[in-house]
Amino acid sequence: MEKEYETKRKRVHCLVLAYPHQGHINPMLQFSKRLQHDGVRVTLVTSHFYCKTIPKLPASITLEGISDGFDDGGIAEAESIKAYLDRFWKSGPQTLSELLERLISCGNLIDCLVYDSFLPWTLDIAKKHDLTCAVFLTQPLFVNCVYHHVQKGNLKVPLANNNSISLPGLPLLQPFDLPSFIYSYGTYSASFELVVNQFSNIEKADWVLCNTFYELEKEVTEWLMKIWPKLKTIGPTIPSMFLDKRVKDDDEYGFSLFKSEECVKWMDEKPKGSIVYVSFGSFSTLSEVQMEEVAFGLQESGCNFLWVVRATEMGKIPKDFERVNSEKGLVVTWCSQLKVLEHKAVGCFVTHCGWNSTLEALSLGVPMIAMPQWTDQTTNAKLIEDVWKIGLRVSLDDKGIFRREGLKHALKKIMETEIGIEIKRKVIQWKNLAAKSIDEGGSSDMNIRDFMQSLVHS
Repeated sequence: MEKEYETKRKRVHCLVLAYPHQGHINPMLQFSKRLQHDGVRVTLVTSHFYCKTIPKLPASITLEGISDGFDDGGIAEAESIKAYLDRFWKSGPQTLSELLERLISCGNLIDCLVYDSFLPWTLDIAKKHDLTCAVFLTQPLFVNCVYHHVQKGNLKVPLANNNSISLPGLPLLQPFDLPSFIYSYGTYSASFELVVNQFSNIEKADWVLCNTFYELEKEVTEWLMKIWPKLKTIGPTIPSMFLDKRVKDDDEYGFSLFKSEECVKWMDEKPKGSIVYVSFGSFSTLSEVQMEEVAFGLQESGCNFLWVVRATEMGKIPKDFERVNSEKGLVVTWCSQLKVLEHKAVGCFVTHCGWNSTLEALSLGVPMIAMPQWTDQTTNAKLIEDVWKIGLRVSLDDKGIFRREGLKHALKKIMETEIGIEIKRKVIQWKNLAAKSIDEGGSSDMNIRDFMQSLVHS
């Protein structure tokens, strides 16, 4: 019987459709590796443009593309986010249908379509082809719960006042604890519609998968499971060698738009826990004023620092700031973030609080200093400081700038005080729980197995 189950599992074929953005492709690629490791055949699908940039996949994962309408340059080709999404919403469904028909006609039968929640039109296409469909949420359940309440009309926008906000399944929140699209309603209206429309048909999906783990978001998971009974937490989706080490050779995502620079040798020469690692991710852009405040906040703190500044942002660094290879600081255009966070010399992480970066730091036991920029990052910062207590949030001034004094103050607390020691203790607890959740018999591991088993028996 067990042998028959194993044989059936090896025949299972999942199509995994990722929204074309590095922060979405990577977690879905990692989930694909988990499925593939357990015998499921996987075809990863994203835009034609991003397919050209994915350099390395496991041999058993096939890569296919659909069109977002901008095959040569992706979103950078579009005049606006709205223009990009409008064209994508026309080209995507058509080319996805064509891909499915081509694969099926060639004998590549598909058992399940796992799709990014940003692409809700996928569900109708999956149902048209009589496929099991699983929606994949790349942001934390806490954030998804907020957007769900907006979509259902339980949270009215624009906000009527600055009063505290009480929502089922969540603790009491202040307006600035909400995603930026809500508390700054009207900014990036196309992006607001994108994140809210994720939930327009989610209850029709056969499965709801989320890149988090049960122990991390227990209360909101329990509440959302009453609405989405097939909700399963399957994270953290970071390479196995940084967690449970069960997936052989899985020590990198295998996808990045940027080339990493060597910085480990420089780090090796620094004392344990002495380096402040600073990165605002692959997408966020800072104003020149904000870059100046970060630069001199780091310089005046007296800490060793490794600062990632993308090549397109380098021109914003103040001219009188020492850029590279100084004794105290090193500025690089990109690096392997996981390898940096894992390094014993790193003492804290100054972050924009993107969900992938947050999960990586938590999973590797690194305290955070939160400087959120937009979208879900403001809510993630709330979780980091007040819910999980694994970092500190720098306050904005009345001009919306994180000032150097606030950054220096937070650095001193984390790196030099008893508060920092307690935060480090707390983040190590979460690190252990993260590894346990994805290891054999853990909450996420069992959820992934339940999902796969349903496909074998369907």
